[in-house]
Amino acid sequence: MAQKQLHSTDELDQFVAEGGKRLLFKHSTTCPISATAFSEFQTFLQGQDVPSAVIHVIEDRPVSNAAAERFAIKHESPQIFLLEDGQVKWHTSHWKITQDAIAQALNA
Repeated sequence: MAQKQLHSTDELDQFVAEGGKRLLFKHSTTCPISATAFSEFQTFLQGQDVPSAVIHVIEDRPVSNAAAERFAIKHESPQIFLLEDGQVKWHTSHWKITQDAIAQALNA
């Protein structure tokens, strides 16, 4: 399943409002830690059927800020959220973003 890149708060609202489990990744395109975490995220998504989206935190800062405010979770980058029916069920950041961690969160 292809992931979406969110460029507006309206796109964020729409993504969050859709039902079921979904993954949201906040990515800094200039950070090597974020590049590693994003690679883990991308590799995990191969062969998965879970809706996912990415926010580029530098290029789309208002969307990144809106996510932090909406979920009342301090901004970090990289950062991943597991949403279920619009609510954050799990989140983590930096080196803790691994294929195994994402799989465990989805299957919990």
